[in-house]
Amino acid sequence: MKIESSVLVIVALGALAAGPGTASPVQAQDPNSTAHGSGGEDRAAGDRSAGEHDGHHHDATATHSFADVERWVEIFDDPQRDAWQRPDEVVAFVGLTAGDTVADLGAGTGYFIVRLARAVGPGGHVFAVDTEPALVEHLRRRAAEHDLSQVSVILAEPDDPKLPAGALDLILIVDTWHHIDDRITYLETLRTTLAPNGRVAVVDFHEGELPVGPPPGHKLSRDAVAGEFEEAGWILSSESRELPYQYLLVFRPPPS
Repeated sequence: MKIESSVLVIVALGALAAGPGTASPVQAQDPNSTAHGSGGEDRAAGDRSAGEHDGHHHDATATHSFADVERWVEIFDDPQRDAWQRPDEVVAFVGLTAGDTVADLGAGTGYFIVRLARAVGPGGHVFAVDTEPALVEHLRRRAAEHDLSQVSVILAEPDDPKLPAGALDLILIVDTWHHIDDRITYLETLRTTLAPNGRVAVVDFHEGELPVGPPPGHKLSRDAVAGEFEEAGWILSSESRELPYQYLLVFRPPPS
């Protein structure tokens, strides 16, 4: 599975396997359209609908750099984000309990990690995963500043989140799924990291013009995402319609 080589793509989830200055899908949380920059920093993959990107079925819809950590902190950690992202509601809906192991795939600046750590408690574990080295260093500092001993930070590769096999009760992918290349193959990789009864939750932006989020051409619709998981044999187990600009879908993997 490939993720655009020049910049971002596991995003979730920095530059998954690229070097500093590149961005990958894992770090691609897109909470505001200004996050896409100008002057060629953000490049749409042709602004085509899902599944029509240069003949590569299920490839990323956009790539851009996440190496400028200060810039992304201003965007991803903007206090106004709470009003529409509703992070506490997201964490409550996905049903984490004390002792669970969860991965924030495309953790970016760590917007969710404190809440996830609180949800799983000191006996649980949080993997903060990104592909941008600069963001990974920021995540380590943030975890230390909040004394989050249950948080491990992972520098992922574009086709490998570097998560332990059979360990995850939940993988949370916020504003990142549309940055991943070869998503059907990537789902098979994610499946191997899940514990029995493990699940994957995807939060991303609805189609069309919105006050926040990426340009319309970078988005994957709710139905496109659900269709990809269905194609890979996954089951949509629950869905929240409470977020103002985004869908929240929870999937379980195909039976073994």
